[in-house]
Amino acid sequence: MRKTAKLISLATAVPEHILHQEDVAAAAREMFGKRYEAFDRMAPVFLTAGIRKRHAARAIDWYSKPRGWKERTAAYLEVAQGLFVDAANKALDEARITAAEVDVVVTVSSTGIATPSLEARAAQAMGFRTNIQRVPVFGLGCAGGVSGFAIAARLAKAEPGTNVLLVVVELCTLAFRMDQLSKAGIVACALFGDGAAACVLRAGEGGIAEVEVAGEHTWPNTLDIMGWDLDGQGFEVIFAQAIPSFAEANMGPAVARILDRAQIRMDEVDRFVCHPGGTKVLAALERALKIPQGGLDHERAVLREYGNMSAPTVLFVLDRALRAGLPPRSVMTAMGPGFSASCVALKRAA
Repeated sequence: MRKTAKLISLATAVPEHILHQEDVAAAAREMFGKRYEAFDRMAPVFLTAGIRKRHAARAIDWYSKPRGWKERTAAYLEVAQGLFVDAANKALDEARITAAEVDVVVTVSSTGIATPSLEARAAQAMGFRTNIQRVPVFGLGCAGGVSGFAIAARLAKAEPGTNVLLVVVELCTLAFRMDQLSKAGIVACALFGDGAAACVLRAGEGGIAEVEVAGEHTWPNTLDIMGWDLDGQGFEVIFAQAIPSFAEANMGPAVARILDRAQIRMDEVDRFVCHPGGTKVLAALERALKIPQGGLDHERAVLREYGNMSAPTVLFVLDRALRAGLPPRSVMTAMGPGFSASCVALKRAA
């Protein structure tokens, strides 16, 4: 009988700087209020985003000055590497293995460019073997936590007994742009935070949960819904207003098709673990997935305390679900650039 991939451990990490939402709103008004005519109409988003605080790569004053690629990249390399080591070590400790026992490391990050990639930069501090297999993944955006988990699970299943370490790191706040006056930029300013998560997966005995099925769905002609624009200053967010309505209309059928590959019906799912893209997205997902309104409580709690950290956020939600007691079957979902949906079904270990 072919062994399935198991989740062995999960850990999270955040940078030291804390941004309280009222302070961010005041700073945004100072920076944009007189330069952007639509700011007053957009300002309520800081109250309606459902966020109390977020963690950031830099203190709030750092964001009030113009920053170019060089400064943003230097901040990314420093902070992302530190978060990588922090989250990874916590996950390894929980799994009761050392970095030298890791066979494959999958690194997911779309908010900075690092070549050599983050796991290579962190290798000496971690103590990885010289023959470790490295799988850096870029461009998945908010879907990266679920898609990265699926990639790590497939690698673990392919070679039973190997330890696969997944590390997901995003520093969304480094894309903040004083020079870009747009609705998407204001929403991003009100919504995004920084953080990291790490998991150990292995095919064999034990573990917290078993991966039953994983898959993705990409909708044609949707490249303009979410992503980055790049210029001489750095990343500029693409964040379409249509995301909540698109999610409500399309996520249910996409998830159902993925689960059907393992002959799992939607009504056999005990708990959906969703990426909390924002309050409107969560309400749309509840309707799309036939969840009672307010049912995505862990998602709202993570959004309130951490904001939308892009890829690792759904793993923060999974962490809360694990601590609360994972039900028999859970399904992780997220949407990301492409425009795409990612899905992983987890069966609680006996």
